[in-house]
Amino acid sequence: MRLSRILVGVIALVVYFAVTMPEDTTAAQKKLPKKYTEIVTAKDGEKISFEMVLIPGGSFLMGSPVDEAGRQDHEGPQHKVRLDSFYLCPKEATIKLFMAFYRETVSAKRDFIAVEEAKKDKEQKGKDDVDVITGPTPVYGDMTMGYEDTHPAIGITWHNAMTFCRWLSKKTGKNYHLPTEAEWEYACRAGSSTVFSFGDDPKKLADFGWFEDTADSETNPVGKKKPNAWGLYDMSGNVREWVHDFYSPTAYQEAAKKSPSVNPKGPKTGELHVARGGDYSCSAEELRCAARTFEQEWWRSGDPQIPKSIWWLPEMDFIGFRVACSIEKGTK
Repeated sequence: MRLSRILVGVIALVVYFAVTMPEDTTAAQKKLPKKYTEIVTAKDGEKISFEMVLIPGGSFLMGSPVDEAGRQDHEGPQHKVRLDSFYLCPKEATIKLFMAFYRETVSAKRDFIAVEEAKKDKEQKGKDDVDVITGPTPVYGDMTMGYEDTHPAIGITWHNAMTFCRWLSKKTGKNYHLPTEAEWEYACRAGSSTVFSFGDDPKKLADFGWFEDTADSETNPVGKKKPNAWGLYDMSGNVREWVHDFYSPTAYQEAAKKSPSVNPKGPKTGELHVARGGDYSCSAEELRCAARTFEQEWWRSGDPQIPKSIWWLPEMDFIGFRVACSIEKGTK
């Protein structure tokens, strides 16, 4: 009789987890490779490789509690989010990788001419094909700002980062994109619900991130600090990272109306975009998992052009990005 009760209990637990755990955490997800290496061939024939790691699907509380030190109003209310699995680059996109895109797609045309021609081509083609998407115009000044190839790509606009992702998708046949804000925070937390992925103590931040106490007022080569529990580097500091979403101060209020919010992509329209993770000049509070920021007017102050470039944020070495990759539905 006792054995029967135990068996009934075990069966109940199995049923419970089968119902409550998201589809991505079932046996189907276990068949996906935990990581893979992407290889891109540059215009000059050089092979450039980078890794992508599997971020397992699941649910989490997005945003910060009202009593978290340094919290901003736009970080709340906390709301439940459920995400499918996806792949994320464990490191920020490097200057070396970005320069392969730049050299292959750079256009000598002025911004407004290039944009208008790209619009016309897109309308004629009827699809978003990288072959008809004009690449960036020549950068004003030195795009590397004196940094080496292993440092993060810097000084690029959200539009530029998005175009890079479309180029990378065309090169590889995979669906590369900027992570959504929800995907970024979920990956940053790496299963934790604390202020930082490693806990609540800011004294440990020096082991994980380049910020005002560790960075000496400049970016550093990617992947030199400790990774979080999911093997992701520089989620705290070094450079801020563009994400997919438009910015809205009330975005979380809207998201909280859904429980849970499934694979959210933020507001449908807007003028500004979100950046996450903080940079080398930030305080510890700005490197919290829930901390949000968005493009400021002064980010374009180094651009002498009128109108301002849609591609570049000259002399702004604190903003970069990392790439995510969607998993085709049939592979789950």
